[in-house]
Amino acid sequence: MANQPAAPTHNPVALRGDYSQARADYTIEQQWDRYTDEDHAIWQTLYARQIHMIERYAAPEFVAGTRTLNALPDRIPRIDDTNRILEPLSGWKIVAVPGLIPEEQFFAHLANRRFPVTVWIRKRCELDYLVEPDIFHDFFGHVPLLTNPPFARFMQAYGEAGPKAIAAGALKMLARLYWYMVEFGLIATPQGLRAYGSGILSSKGETAYSIESPKPHRIAFDLERVLRTDYLIDDYQQTYFVIDSFEQLFHAGYDTDFAPFYRQFANTPGIAPDVVLPTDRLIGTGT
Repeated sequence: MANQPAAPTHNPVALRGDYSQARADYTIEQQWDRYTDEDHAIWQTLYARQIHMIERYAAPEFVAGTRTLNALPDRIPRIDDTNRILEPLSGWKIVAVPGLIPEEQFFAHLANRRFPVTVWIRKRCELDYLVEPDIFHDFFGHVPLLTNPPFARFMQAYGEAGPKAIAAGALKMLARLYWYMVEFGLIATPQGLRAYGSGILSSKGETAYSIESPKPHRIAFDLERVLRTDYLIDDYQQTYFVIDSFEQLFHAGYDTDFAPFYRQFANTPGIAPDVVLPTDRLIGTGT
């Protein structure tokens, strides 16, 4: 670390994973005044390096959503301020949570058009790798696309699908859909491939890698294929799936009965993340 940060006015760990004040639905108050100057400086560093990259690598809808939210580049956003923009626009709002929350509560929030946003922010030594999502990942990576109606409707449909997947013993399959389509999705545009997944666009390294690197496979979206494909949690992805539009993603999630997929594949091994099947349609890079 080049510069030692100033001593914080509170213990930053207290904001990370502190569930003691959580309500039954795991929401909490953001307590924005508890963020330190160092917390805001880390946000500023992360924001500055990603905001320039999304102009080149992100889906136009993501870029438009970022501009609409109008977050300050040098301060962690206030959730209440964001909701005054987001809720009239899309019917969604964001709610503060202390960290990862149980699946049932997560699905319930999405089904009711509430996106959980973690309140704590990473340490400076974690700028390039984070074990679990913080407010930069959740806010910068996820919230902009909640301004896009088809994607927002997909997210609501995903939340509604959660209890059915749990009942069918197929939660792993539904988690793959979230991973590949929400966290690490790519979209084809007239300008070439662009990223929209939050795990990509909140990561300095993976933003360019997902579009430009010759290493990963880029496969045209197929719902069954996504539901069956395992993923990596501790490295750049070996496979990305590419949608043609957010309308395609919404209709695939909303108009499809997942039950036959669950019955056929819930108890079978997943497809390895580096495998290309004969039926896959590979898509070339391009910026």
